[in-house]
Amino acid sequence: MDLKEKITLDMLTANSMSVLRQQFLNYNGVEMQVGENIRNAYSNNEDDRALLKNILSEEYYNAVMAVWQCS
Repeated sequence: MDLKEKITLDMLTANSMSVLRQQFLNYNGVEMQVGENIRNAYSNNEDDRALLKNILSEEYYNAVMAVWQCS
């Protein structure tokens, strides 16, 4: 049994975005969701950019910063 987290960047605009986190379990070749969806919204401001840097992998963070036109 492997537990895997899937992250989806959703509703990404120049001003805001949403991060959807889902946990999946692979049991005998069948993938099934464990628990409920966790969704958090963030705005394009200094505090939320700092939060995103801590919770997202570098590739996801860089994608958001490219849309938000931040370096």
